[in-house]
This record gives sequence, structure tokens and C-alpha cells, in this order.
Amino acid sequence: MSFHPYLFFGGTCRDAFTRYHEVFGGELVLLQFDQMAPNEAIDAERASWIAHAALKLGGDLLMGSDDPFADGVGPVHGMMVNVALPDADEVRRVFAALAEGGSIDMPVAATEWSPAFGMCHDRFGMPWMISAG
Repeated sequence: MSFHPYLFFGGTCRDAFTRYHEVFGGELVLLQFDQMAPNEAIDAERASWIAHAALKLGGDLLMGSDDPFADGVGPVHGMMVNVALPDADEVRRVFAALAEGGSIDMPVAATEWSPAFGMCHDRFGMPWMISAG
């Protein structure tokens, strides 16, 4: 069994996943709505939105899409994307990249469970928890 976060956006999925690819590396797959079978419910304005995004990182997978039926995607509540990294230097690098243009909820610091842990929201509104070890 495995769990994979699936993130919803309101027209910014391409930009968000392009940024995540820059930060984490891996293999990025982006599929637009107009590259799929025709769907009369998708208007022309949103046809170039992302129907499926996947960032493959070894055995891990981060997925997402734009929601063409929503009038916008509000703040995410009740969850955070958690990333465990090998060391404190990598935590600081990833945290700084994700927090750029977003907001810092908890600066990177040592905790009882990790030598480096921080929480932020990226510029796309996604909440992140980043830790070493």
C-alpha cells in the first residue's frame, strides 16, 4: 500500500508543478484537458489547464490537477504535504525555495523529532512540512 498526495489548483497547476520539479527534480508529466478525450463540460478558456500532473521522485509520486469546475480554489485546511529529506542543509534549501513568494508558518529549527523542521505555504497556497531524517 502507498499514499500519494493529490493537489488541486484553480489554473496554476502547471506553474506549481514546474516549480516543484525545479525544487525536487524527478520526472514531470503534465497533461492538459485539451490533450484528452473531448469533454463538453470543459470550456475553451480552461482547455489548456492541467488535467493530470505527476512528479515522479524515485518511488514517490506527487500528483495534482486544476479543477475546471471550481470558481477558484481556496486555502487548504486540515492537511500539509510532508517531505522528509536526508539532512538539515537540504531542508533549508527546499524550505527556502518553497517559501519564496509564500509564507512561513514555522521557520526551520531543531525539534525533538528532527534536527531541522519547518512549515510554510508556497506561493500557490499549498501547505508544506519539511524535515530532516
